[in-house]
Amino acid sequence: MTLTIDLTDKVALVTGAGRGIGRAVAVCLARAGADVCLTARTETQLNETAALVRAEGRRALVAPADATERDAVHSAVERTIDDLGGLHLLVNNAGMELAKPILETSVEEFDRIMDTNVKSMFLFTRAAGPHFMEQRFGRIVNMASVGAFVAAPNQALYHASKASVAHFTKATAIEWARHGITVNAVAPGWVRTELIAHLLANEDLLHKYLRPIPLRRLAEPEEIAPLVAFLCSDHAAFMTGSVVPIDGGLMIP
Repeated sequence: MTLTIDLTDKVALVTGAGRGIGRAVAVCLARAGADVCLTARTETQLNETAALVRAEGRRALVAPADATERDAVHSAVERTIDDLGGLHLLVNNAGMELAKPILETSVEEFDRIMDTNVKSMFLFTRAAGPHFMEQRFGRIVNMASVGAFVAAPNQALYHASKASVAHFTKATAIEWARHGITVNAVAPGWVRTELIAHLLANEDLLHKYLRPIPLRRLAEPEEIAPLVAFLCSDHAAFMTGSVVPIDGGLMIP
């Protein structure tokens, strides 16, 4: 039996699509047959992702937006529906990391990480929700983290934000199940992206973080993307409210 992820005739919106996991997810969804709206703050990066999506033979809509601004979010969702002919899949990937002791963290930094990691997810979910409910179908995949389950020093805000993602996912899954909408989350461990540039630049520190991982390596963004595509597909039609770790074994007791 061949397991094929087929997203033909589906339209996806991916936030934080300019680089890293978001870019890999956008390309993976396109490879499975979806047209993709790409949104993030940096248009030049989005254009690079768009070229990769189009190379897969799919349509790409570049919609630069601040994912923490309500009007910009609604505009991106409406543009997706108008320009690509619909919206079926939403991947809330926009996020940032903050590694800092609590007493050195400002209120402004608290607001920034919660806005980026939590508020953006809420805004896009709320903006897409009425359309999903009207068509009685929608797939939402949120980007959590192993930090939703474990705690570490200097990570209080980041881990709190990702725990919020996990519980928002579960609560929304219950609330919207009767509308034909599934809501799941992916919880990556350490992934080779710009978010961990400080680790990549320090070999000794990187090895320290790799030691607890049974596979003894970082994930590549392209290894996270197929799980997102699976959760967007009909193969995951009976999954909702799941927060799925993909961490190289990091959380094995």
